Amino acid sequence: MKLLLGFVWLLHWLPLPLLGRFGDAVGSLLFLVMRPRRHIALTNLRLCLPELSEAERVAIARRHFQAYSRSVWERGILWWASEARLRRLIQVEPGPVPVAAMTSRPTILLCPHFVCLDVAGASIAMVASASSMYVQQKNATFDQVLRKGRARFKPVKLFTRQDGIKPILRALRDHLPYFMLPDMDFGEKDAEFVPFFGVPAATLTATARIASATGAQVMPVIATFLPNYRGWRVKFYPVWDNYPGPDMAAATLRMNQFIEERVREAPAEYFWTHKRFKTRPNGEPSLYLAAD
Repeated sequence: MKLLLGFVWLLHWLPLPLLGRFGDAVGSLLFLVMRPRRHIALTNLRLCLPELSEAERVAIARRHFQAYSRSVWERGILWWASEARLRRLIQVEPGPVPVAAMTSRPTILLCPHFVCLDVAGASIAMVASASSMYVQQKNATFDQVLRKGRARFKPVKLFTRQDGIKPILRALRDHLPYFMLPDMDFGEKDAEFVPFFGVPAATLTATARIASATGAQVMPVIATFLPNYRGWRVKFYPVWDNYPGPDMAAATLRMNQFIEERVREAPAEYFWTHKRFKTRPNGEPSLYLAAD
């Protein structure tokens, strides 16, 4: 792991067009050799985008592997590059980062699983403290690098799932924005089966429940690649009106529908290699049998 991290550190000095093309090449290779992950991605795409041809879905899956690979290698820039370089490479829309809006009251920064989500975190960390859920990495060296990389600008608070919800509520009540990634399948606990691209998906209701408990506003933020290896776009969306309302399931569906709209705008950059539909209602069979 130390050798790999050293290689990532060396690569972060490269101009972004060279580093991005290197990431694309590695991703193209991974698409060919990682058959189980390719199966998961294509299964998700068949479920979510049935209107496309199989050739179109395969092309999106290939680009996704390239985009995911790019995001991994380019992470070295987020961890070690100068703040000046990051500011040149990150284009904030509508710009600048809305620090006053996100710290004047409790704020949930809703950040779905696009491959560049760490760029959104970096854009915020350069100007404001925030908090987020954190999964401790098995490798201690990598875990340390990841934590230091995310906290090298402003102080951050990182919570684990074992910490429970109370630290999150305290942080929000202290007006520390909470960076939330709610669109993965964590099983049936604290989740409801809510349509995602028309397919019942075990979806955490935490966004709606935390917003209801704290009076927090929900401000979505999405990070995507700029064209021609010029960097990244971080887009802050308007705060959702009248959210969550009295119906947590309806609020969660609203969240899923928003994510669907953003996925259609940049389909190759959504995290298709995750088993989003792993948990099935009423004992229905797995949708990923060939990959299980």
